[in-house]
Amino acid sequence: MSTANFLSCTFALLACVPAYAAGKNVDESQLAMARKLAASFNQQLTSEIIDTFTRKGPDAAWLVCRDRAPELADSLSRKYGWRVSRVSLKPRNIVLGTADAWEQRVLNQFEQRAFLGESAQTLEFGDMTRDLQGHAYRYMKALVMQKPCLACHGTPDTLAPSLKSRIKEAYPHDRATGYRVGQVAGAITIYRPLHPVTPKP
Repeated sequence: MSTANFLSCTFALLACVPAYAAGKNVDESQLAMARKLAASFNQQLTSEIIDTFTRKGPDAAWLVCRDRAPELADSLSRKYGWRVSRVSLKPRNIVLGTADAWEQRVLNQFEQRAFLGESAQTLEFGDMTRDLQGHAYRYMKALVMQKPCLACHGTPDTLAPSLKSRIKEAYPHDRATGYRVGQVAGAITIYRPLHPVTPKP
């Protein structure tokens, strides 16, 4: 690719990448709460996975990721009334981890922003949205691949045979491999339904 074509493609990418953490309909209180939930979820899950990985190895850590992530997400969702979950463009659990159209757009933007030099650790996006379910506040925080996670999410030839077999049995349509440290692996996604605003007369 020529230098001119490369620069043209780069500027095109920049044009469709959000420059701020929040979208056009910024609501600081919603954003603050979403950040709090995402941080709580990520800290609890990461702590349990790393601790189990260190003490018992990747086979046990995989079970924590498989079982505890949905439990923690459900617990936070019930406590605060905001739907908390994890999604990816390459999900392992296609039932719980498949991104919808809005989430896919944001995940693609995260990958573009990381490619253009932003730290994957800081990637986030929130906005007011409207869909068939009504008005909602939506927020996503990038999940970044860490070194211990490569035991389950690295290239297929590097996975332990026993673990690879267990993953394949549990998730026959698994796509969550082939990652490198520092890549965007998915995101914590938060959805809060909002009551419609009645226009004033």
